[in-house]
Amino acid sequence: MTPMQEQLVALGAVFEAAVLADKIARTGQVSEASMGCMLGSLLVRDPQTTLDVYGGDDLNLRDGYRALISSLERNPSALQREPLRYSLAMIGLERQLDKRSDMLQIMGSRLDQIQQQVEHFGLVHDNVIAACGGLYQDTISTFRQRIQVHGDMRFLQQPNNAAKIRALLLAGIRSARLWRQLGGHRWQLVFSRGKLLKALYDMTRN
Repeated sequence: MTPMQEQLVALGAVFEAAVLADKIARTGQVSEASMGCMLGSLLVRDPQTTLDVYGGDDLNLRDGYRALISSLERNPSALQREPLRYSLAMIGLERQLDKRSDMLQIMGSRLDQIQQQVEHFGLVHDNVIAACGGLYQDTISTFRQRIQVHGDMRFLQQPNNAAKIRALLLAGIRSARLWRQLGGHRWQLVFSRGKLLKALYDMTRN
């Protein structure tokens, strides 16, 4: 994979988390494989490649790629507005998190505990999702900037769905961090749109 493709895998995962959060907010439903892919990405500490973070391939990131493509193409009829808004917010929150070494330390030790829960219950168990959602609440939710998720109140008010959405936002911020560590930058989304789109078209064709 080229450096740009590696960046796009991570950025596609930010958008994937946003798409899934939006889906839960609107329909209360999301596939277990997609949820597992994003939750699993929180627990990979020393990946050999970027794809290793997401289970070794990018099959569960395809919806994220599509949402990213629609944002870069700037086609009003195809644009997924809420996922775009959530994605940009996650990228912004990651920048704030980066300045908080105390919070990063808390997250590291809490993720170690969550890893033990995963070994006991399995990756997409309610207890694991609740723990990830709780970690988001205790850390990212304390920032002044908040992500307001819009959807159907019938689904948003269910505690299990609220925990899933928070867990996904946490995973999205983890992917935003990876994107930046791989050299990704917000300016690329403005000034390198053509290059990014060309690479994304190739990646989604394969």
